[in-house]
Amino acid sequence: MSTAHWSTMDTPVGPFTAIVASDGAVLSSGWTADLDQLTPQISRSLLPGELREKRDLGAVSTAIRRYHEGELDAIDDVPVRQRSGEFLQHAWDVLRTVPAGKPVTYSEYAALAGRPAAIRAAASACARNAVALFVPCHRVLRIGGAMGGFRWGVDVKRWLLDHESPELR
Repeated sequence: MSTAHWSTMDTPVGPFTAIVASDGAVLSSGWTADLDQLTPQISRSLLPGELREKRDLGAVSTAIRRYHEGELDAIDDVPVRQRSGEFLQHAWDVLRTVPAGKPVTYSEYAALAGRPAAIRAAASACARNAVALFVPCHRVLRIGGAMGGFRWGVDVKRWLLDHESPELR
């Protein structure tokens, strides 16, 4: 039975919680203090047998704090673990290559993932992303720049995009 740890931190845009496997990989994360909003997002095959609160998650907590303080690349090398079908796995990997301050549209994201016609599948990859922030689904917009959906709310998405915007830095 595996044990994972979780911690909630205050950020400028609200509480942020991460669930981290014993090897340091983020299993689920988002702008909430409610574990019940995070644990259902973890693939059944990765679901830990036990969750324990830990005040500091080491490198993960440091990356969260640094990102929110303006060091936008602090999240880039944090390991994550999600499991799904081949396209979603690939799409999540591709999403980690979208740089801060350079959001893409859903159609551009589908093309980056190698399936330009799969715009709905690209949107589904964003919707099913369990590790918000570390796999930055907030960097995907509708054509014309409209926000689109975001599990943690459009206000959080707008804050993140503004935080990453070169014009506002």
